[in-house]
Amino acid sequence: MSELLNRRLALLGERANLSLLEQCLHGIERECLRVTDEGRLAQTPHPEELGSALTNEQITTDYSESLLEFITPALPDPADTLASLDSIHRFAYSKLGNEFLWSPSMPCPLPAEEDIPIAYYGTSNIGQLKYVYRKGLALRYGKTMQCIAGIHYNFSLPEKLWPLLKEAEGFVGTDRDYQSSAYIALIRNFRRYSWLLMYLFGASPALDAGFLRGRSHQLEQLDPDTLYLPYATSLRMSDLGYQSNAQAGLTPCYNDLSSYTDSLRKAVATPYAPYVEVGTHKDGEWVQLNTNILQIENEYYSNIRPKRVTYTGERPIQALVARGIQYVEVRCLDINPFLPMGIDLTESRFLDAFLLYCALNDSPLLAANTCNNATTNFLSVVKEGRRPGLQLQRDGESVDMKEWATELLEKIAPLAALLDQSHGGDAHSKALDVQLEKVKDPSRTPSAMVLAAMAEHKESFAQFSLRQSRVHAEYFRSEPLSVEEQAKFEARARSSLAEQAELEQNEVGDFDVFVGSYQASILAISN
Repeated sequence: MSELLNRRLALLGERANLSLLEQCLHGIERECLRVTDEGRLAQTPHPEELGSALTNEQITTDYSESLLEFITPALPDPADTLASLDSIHRFAYSKLGNEFLWSPSMPCPLPAEEDIPIAYYGTSNIGQLKYVYRKGLALRYGKTMQCIAGIHYNFSLPEKLWPLLKEAEGFVGTDRDYQSSAYIALIRNFRRYSWLLMYLFGASPALDAGFLRGRSHQLEQLDPDTLYLPYATSLRMSDLGYQSNAQAGLTPCYNDLSSYTDSLRKAVATPYAPYVEVGTHKDGEWVQLNTNILQIENEYYSNIRPKRVTYTGERPIQALVARGIQYVEVRCLDINPFLPMGIDLTESRFLDAFLLYCALNDSPLLAANTCNNATTNFLSVVKEGRRPGLQLQRDGESVDMKEWATELLEKIAPLAALLDQSHGGDAHSKALDVQLEKVKDPSRTPSAMVLAAMAEHKESFAQFSLRQSRVHAEYFRSEPLSVEEQAKFEARARSSLAEQAELEQNEVGDFDVFVGSYQASILAISN
């Protein structure tokens, strides 16, 4: 174990500091498609009983009108975070009629591209901005790609922990600078080691054959309706023939916060010829917010993002530049189709230990070749993580993936033990043992279990997914929320609709001017 990690573990293990780790915060965002009882994409509008997708903080839509997103508050105990997610699911099911929530990450059989409905947020300027942004995504990447769902895991270490480490390490600079540089260091380590998460939690080895719309690909045919790769863990996170040429040159290697925000700011302000050719309007209608590499910074696809809660009207980069990094958002997690919520407490406990290891371990700057290795290792594992003898690249040498995974888990064990010491019990160490079993026996990984279940039931990907969706629907519907909790959700839904109506009534100013000032706000940021 590195000297730095040892020192930090010792400091956090002191009695006076041990309770700090109980104050980490956990938030989960779970996306899922609404489907009909035949397992087809629901073409109905976002159910009004769920509230306004624009202003309801817990239930919104992501890309499509049919793609729900459930958002928990950030809470210290992940068991409470998951309980909150469970309640949101139960409330949603009370309003979904005969529709289902699709169980895996890869979508159901989709209608023609033009029949996939884009999420609509009403007539306010901010609502229209969200809609035009999504029109731009359709233009740039196609709608099919945007129907993939995932789980985003938001994690922060307690604010009081950073000054403690800063002082112990004699860091010169403000608490905020130390905190941001520590989160950027976490992100660098995440880039190095996130292939492990894809092996352990990847759950998308197969997909509906229609998803590729007849494009060329390297997948194999499992049955007439299903494509797969025999050793894949997460086709959702593979390139799948979706290459964003515009974003190809955009690889912030996270050596410090300012270089990260700079690279995104440039991308939001730099025209990209093919988008310029299309323009922002067609037949007098907006088709994209601008003709730059990115319309807004959230368009940049990455496995993890540094984040800061934004004020009204503030952009993500503005918040980061002004107030530094507050938490990280892990974006590469597949939805586990065997779990009603797509994630469980065991996964969450392990993620905490993994992220704590990334945060406290040495994190040298990423040279170009290390950055490339991180990307290559990640792609190798998503496409063939269960292949016997798979080799990854580490420090310029080939290393057996299973050996490296075992080593990493051994290094994470003291972090799991520290979390257990802080919380009492042994839940984190047990969660780590579960992951070790998957490394020893690939058939225990979710990706292997998906293929095994399909084989056992002689099902296509779509049939398997619909069966799981029905099982989970029964799980949520069989035990409705208490009368009080149901009433709370309904009140929140009603007030969100009232809030949207008020926004629309009191809207001042023209949408074109609004977009103009929104674009200008990014150019005004100076480091």
